Amino acid sequence: MSVCGEAVGAGSLPSELVVHIFSFLAAPDRLRASAACSHWRECLFYPALWPRLRLSLRVSPAERPRLEFLMRKCGWFVRELRVQFAADNYPTGGGGGGAAAGEGAAAAGDGEAPPPLSPRWLDLLRTYLELVLCVLSSVRNNRNLQKLSLFGDISILQQHGSISNTYLGKVDPDGKKIKQIQQLFEEILGNSRQLKWLSCGLMLQIVTPTSLSSLSNPIANTMEHLSLLDNHIPGNTTLITAVELERFVNLRSLALDFCDFTAEMARVLADSNHVPLHRLSLLVHSVSIMHKSLDNMPKDENWQALTRNSTNLRVYIMAFDVKSDDMLRILKPSIPLERIHFDSYVTCVSGAVVDLISRQYDKFLTHFILMNDVIDMSAFPDLSDNRNEDPLVLLAWRCTRLSLLAVHGYTVWAHNLIAIARLRGSDLKVLEVTEESIDFDQGELADQDVDPVHNFIEQVSLGLGRPWHAVMDIELLSVFTEPTRHFYREMQSFSEGI
Repeated sequence: MSVCGEAVGAGSLPSELVVHIFSFLAAPDRLRASAACSHWRECLFYPALWPRLRLSLRVSPAERPRLEFLMRKCGWFVRELRVQFAADNYPTGGGGGGAAAGEGAAAAGDGEAPPPLSPRWLDLLRTYLELVLCVLSSVRNNRNLQKLSLFGDISILQQHGSISNTYLGKVDPDGKKIKQIQQLFEEILGNSRQLKWLSCGLMLQIVTPTSLSSLSNPIANTMEHLSLLDNHIPGNTTLITAVELERFVNLRSLALDFCDFTAEMARVLADSNHVPLHRLSLLVHSVSIMHKSLDNMPKDENWQALTRNSTNLRVYIMAFDVKSDDMLRILKPSIPLERIHFDSYVTCVSGAVVDLISRQYDKFLTHFILMNDVIDMSAFPDLSDNRNEDPLVLLAWRCTRLSLLAVHGYTVWAHNLIAIARLRGSDLKVLEVTEESIDFDQGELADQDVDPVHNFIEQVSLGLGRPWHAVMDIELLSVFTEPTRHFYREMQSFSEGI
């Protein structure tokens, strides 16, 4: 500036230098700085500054202009795009989640008309379709895209399988938007040249059984992660077949609906032509089991063959309202199960299932989540009923690699929680138990010399080797309040942790 004169300011800096300076800003600060002037805006949307874009969108009309601006600037060059449709503005009633949604799904399964959605819900569904169109249209010609991850929130989109064409027909009468979304998705796959990671979860019919055929053989051959989770496809239709899976010889991680993961698929992945699979995430849903059969699921010999070819394979299972009898069929001894997450609204997990898990997967299990979203807080199921030993204590004793245990909606006796803390000690990195799930023996409460609650917290803390307290507010933990989003997020990190 001293050489060129006082009139020269920061605006005269070379664009390359401005871009380098802005590279030290966080993404929100870059967006704010782009409003300063046109020169800064031009520099702030230089491709090198936006290699990845991770968005959490409220399903609101107010999001659309901001989304359109950002996607217009970055959609054509971004290499990693992750979009989640958030649920923080969904109204209650008229199509909510929980037990009511489960009952609605059952009614729809019996051939009855699904419950009506309020106008507010229909507006949100209409807005959701518009936001999806905006995202997909902006990346349709992006040949640099390496990672694409899309997640639709369960509160409005899943409805436990009850969101049918009846609802879609009210916001998209002729089906044009759904067809356009599906065509755009296929265009993205067809135009891709570097895609290594494709993840689509509960995105309301965005993926069809023919979508993957749009991928060229070279791209399918080099794909490393594939996740296809959608409970909205009709009947027993599957999003990928064993024949289609044969093209994906380089997959390191895979996430599917459990009913879509057949014995034939396990044989394809066990073939010596396929690279070893490292991560397998499976979503077991009562709606899928209702419409599809478990008869084609892998047998124990299929799992044995798969683990021989993939010695480092680890499996993550999430089960929604699945009957214990079905779980006992699903949980084959040779599954290298590392994580399991139970979420129930109607059907509770039995002590026999927990006992089976602790006996069969003692060498692998690290994460165990047990949630029962009951309405009646006064009558939680007790897994230790009619048993000499509590199944959760046996789980902690047998599974020496257990590092995360979370429980809500099941009775956990205070003395058993103390035993769990002592058995696993500091190796149990996360112990989340809601306050209402903890109960005390009458003998503990009768002791007038000791405050049972204070003593209980102190004993658990001593066992873990760190301060501990029960979860007082369930709303603070996404594992309890947003189980599907938690599963999807954990599945992503689980797959990336290879």
